[in-house]
Amino acid sequence: MLLRKSTPDDLTGIMDIIKQAQTYMNENGIDQWQDNYPDENVISNDIKNCYSYVLVEKGILIGTAAVLFDGEKTYDSIHDGEWLTSGKYAAVHRVAVSSAYRNTGAAAVMMEHIEQLCVQNEVYSIKIDTHEDNLPMRKFLGKCGFQYCGIIYLEDGSKRLAFEKLLKLV
Repeated sequence: MLLRKSTPDDLTGIMDIIKQAQTYMNENGIDQWQDNYPDENVISNDIKNCYSYVLVEKGILIGTAAVLFDGEKTYDSIHDGEWLTSGKYAAVHRVAVSSAYRNTGAAAVMMEHIEQLCVQNEVYSIKIDTHEDNLPMRKFLGKCGFQYCGIIYLEDGSKRLAFEKLLKLV
């Protein structure tokens, strides 16, 4: 499996994966991504800004994530806890894996590739957030070594649980 930057040609495949994730969350009572977010405009902007990545195997899109190295303003303020670090970090958003690859370890492979990308960019902290009801994502983050740090609020006021992982210097 290979992680690469997304191109405009990937938009349809990424949106298919996003829609599968939205359906999964809806069917499992997770009130996240149920308001047409992320939509094509968000993903197109991710691609245009070089934030969007896809996990590919034999030409098939397996997963998608946005990786931002220029900060996340909603992470500037954390409540009921604190971040592990205050320096440079990568913010990871919009993580989704094709339903055909759910529970295969593909998401973990994607996260390992994201960690390698961070180290290549000399960034040794990854921050991520999720909805408190998204137990599969919370479990996944724990398995990947992320630590719960506190609560952040999105621009619309929605509450999210915040996690951080420190990467080892190579």
